[in-house]
Amino acid sequence: MQVLVVQNYDGTGLGQLSTALDEADAEVEFVRAHKGEALPDSPDGHDALIVLGGGQNARADEEYPYLPKLCRLMRAFGDADRSVLGICLGSQLLARAYGAENIIGGAREFSWREVLLTEDGVADPIFAGVPEAFPIFEWHDDTFVLPRGATRLAGNLNTHNQAFRVRRAAYGIQFHFEADRELVEQWSSDFAALLKDREPDWPERMPAEAERFGPAADAAGLAIARAWMGTVRAR
Repeated sequence: MQVLVVQNYDGTGLGQLSTALDEADAEVEFVRAHKGEALPDSPDGHDALIVLGGGQNARADEEYPYLPKLCRLMRAFGDADRSVLGICLGSQLLARAYGAENIIGGAREFSWREVLLTEDGVADPIFAGVPEAFPIFEWHDDTFVLPRGATRLAGNLNTHNQAFRVRRAAYGIQFHFEADRELVEQWSSDFAALLKDREPDWPERMPAEAERFGPAADAAGLAIARAWMGTVRAR
């Protein structure tokens, strides 16, 4: 099983997806697109695609000129019936790839927040192992309109579209289900200067919030990661 992972920003990581990928004995190829590493021209040679998050927005083509090609690649994977997973920025890019509007700003969330599954979400295979409502880590400012024909899978009061599916197995997930407490702690260190301005009380808040929400969030995130791997069809 060959899985392509596209990174869009320094400091991002697979988190709990690493566990699921290892369990599936997947071979992972990383492309650091924001560093100028070349994206493939087609899905050939890969069974699935994961697109991680980043601090830029999904329309930042001037600063990140590879974004249109990445959107085309995501759509090519989805249209070829190969599993796609877009997380945070990746979900916004998947929405763009399928012709939907990106909404820049106005959807700020940070820390663990409750997400609720829709009826379609409850029935979807990647959420089979999680409760109808669960806490999960969020870190975003932007959102998107659902692509035409997409299935809305989850939302909350702050961000209506938290997860969706296009075709059989192209998933956009706004929340960071991959981010367990270990990864959140790493981000809190790596991005301390940014958080000092954005969330100045985060060092004081984090331990209590991690203790309160972390165990359930970690369990839900790992279940989602494993379930998404179950959608990948090896060639």
